[in-house]
Amino acid sequence: MRTPLPLLALLLDLAACTKGGEEGLVWPDATADAVSAYTSLVELSYADSLVEAEALELAVGAFVSAPSDGTLDAARGAWLQSREPYLQTEVFRFYDGPIDNPEDGPEGLLNAWPLDERYLDYVEGDAETGIVNDLSVTLDADTLISLNEAGGEKNIATGYHAVEFLLWGQDHSDDGPGERPYTDYVVGEGGTAQNQDRRAEALTLVSGLIVEHLGQVHDAWAPGAAYRVGFEADPEASFAKILTGMIVLSGFETGGERLQASLDSGDQEDEHSCFSDNTHRDMVQDVRGVLNVWEGRYTRLDGSVVSGVSVKEIVEEVAPELADALDAQIRESLQLAEALQAPYDQEIAPGNAEGNARVQALVVSLRAQEALLFEVFTAFELTVEIPE
Repeated sequence: MRTPLPLLALLLDLAACTKGGEEGLVWPDATADAVSAYTSLVELSYADSLVEAEALELAVGAFVSAPSDGTLDAARGAWLQSREPYLQTEVFRFYDGPIDNPEDGPEGLLNAWPLDERYLDYVEGDAETGIVNDLSVTLDADTLISLNEAGGEKNIATGYHAVEFLLWGQDHSDDGPGERPYTDYVVGEGGTAQNQDRRAEALTLVSGLIVEHLGQVHDAWAPGAAYRVGFEADPEASFAKILTGMIVLSGFETGGERLQASLDSGDQEDEHSCFSDNTHRDMVQDVRGVLNVWEGRYTRLDGSVVSGVSVKEIVEEVAPELADALDAQIRESLQLAEALQAPYDQEIAPGNAEGNARVQALVVSLRAQEALLFEVFTAFELTVEIPE
């Protein structure tokens, strides 16, 4: 998604969720247990994301302290690893929770895209553009936050994709990611570009802000935190929110904004992680996040598995055949996401019939997944409207 969706854009009116019909829905007794299992899954997922973000911050610190091919590769590897757990948390969005509530949700500061490269740093043909090269801009955390999306949704100054661009640079390759040299961070003899010290400061600040903002979200879901307590106290409304995250991420966001839009344009600038060529992993982990919630199951960084009463079990009690169909569909989507070939920009390239077909097959599967989730809403006598 390009910017976080506020509640009004989502048009989800939980107050309008009804229990229509003469007899009305009898909610399964285990609904509260499923909601409690979900909050545990959310908290642990953000805890792992925070661990990897802290590792990224350390790797960035080591790189800017001693720029070299080795330290740059290590920082890039830390960025790639940090995306693995974070992408699985995107299913916790779209209902104005701690990540994307309109008052202080930091999603737009964490994962907004696409990024206009020239807004942040130099680009080919213009060595003096961007925040990094504008000496009138004071580089500090508050300034970067204020500049994020200032004047346009592509004016990205913070978050994962800002770090990605500062590490990889523009991607001009047909078969690989960007190739920013480590010398862009070397001050003095051997340095390339200009304002290497400001580039290092910007990279350090942005990676630190990722840790800060993930910590904010994690704290809201910690045991005993006010948001988590309130979420668990109203299981039926919260179950609707859980389903909302699943349906919007499946169809509108992943199937539409990320896959269909890039396939239609065939332009690598429209892929989600275009500088690092990591978009194929973005798609896999987004779908895996939906499966995590569906199964009430999450595999942690250390390989341990946490599980509890699942959304699937609740749906099975109300609509068993629908639950079976949705289970099969989510698994098909994951299989198709894993079939995408890297780099993704070649999958969507005009003329690549096989690559285009792989992307389109995933879009079709996710749209079918979305349709089945709509049926779940109907089975539970809930209403949701998806953004146009």
